[in-house]
Amino acid sequence: MPDFENYKIAADYILDRTGIKPELGIILGSGLGHFGDEIEDPVEVPYAAIPGFLQSTAIGHAGKFIFGTVAGKKVACMSGRFHYYEGYDFEELALPVRVFKLLGVRALIATNAAGAVNESYKPGDIMIIRDHIKLMGGSPMRGKNLDEFGERFFDMGDAYTASLRKLALDAAEGSELTVHEGVYFYMPGPQYETPAEIRAIRILGGDAVGMSTVTEVLTASHCRLPVLALSVMTNMAAGVLPQPLTSQEVIDTAKRIEKPFTKYVKDLIGRI
Repeated sequence: MPDFENYKIAADYILDRTGIKPELGIILGSGLGHFGDEIEDPVEVPYAAIPGFLQSTAIGHAGKFIFGTVAGKKVACMSGRFHYYEGYDFEELALPVRVFKLLGVRALIATNAAGAVNESYKPGDIMIIRDHIKLMGGSPMRGKNLDEFGERFFDMGDAYTASLRKLALDAAEGSELTVHEGVYFYMPGPQYETPAEIRAIRILGGDAVGMSTVTEVLTASHCRLPVLALSVMTNMAAGVLPQPLTSQEVIDTAKRIEKPFTKYVKDLIGRI
């Protein structure tokens, strides 16, 4: 498990290479990399160049930081994230958000591709995450606590920051998108869920299901970093429709809404 100095070495390398101190951290999910093209005066830093950093192997993830300006704000954008299903331990998955914290960001925007469990949702809809459910064991904070980031035991009551969620709902009023607010259910993957699992998730209160984001939100809560998380409904979850789930469907739906979604996120950034 990295110690505080390992995180600092990675953050210092990035700051030395870019000379940019970002205000906001952004994490782009599967098929949503187009947003990176909208960053003004971009400076790219491949993950492979950063000392001790992780490498992304997921489909549709570019594997690099893009630094620059969006809506007048300095941003650090992760084009590609890391998942438990790639073989990383939960403790390793704390790395990106802790580096964001040391870079000086004051809020985190995380996006993901998710399956719609709530049958009133449709592919292409957006869900502002109000809360999450994670029943499997493991946590990015397992092991020795790093007091430089936060306390051993920490509150999750406002993990998805209420003030940022309100901004997102307000911005939705002028958007082309259909935007909901709901509960994200975390599953480890990489296999998609079974129809029986989806029925259980619906009973437990999940509106959407995915394989990311929760580890990043846990890490952000530990280091007191405000979070806004947005799920793109790229497909209906298993058993809702009489057809198999495919990764191509995820990518195709994300591509279909990339322009209005990018416009929406840019508007949000301007409001934060």
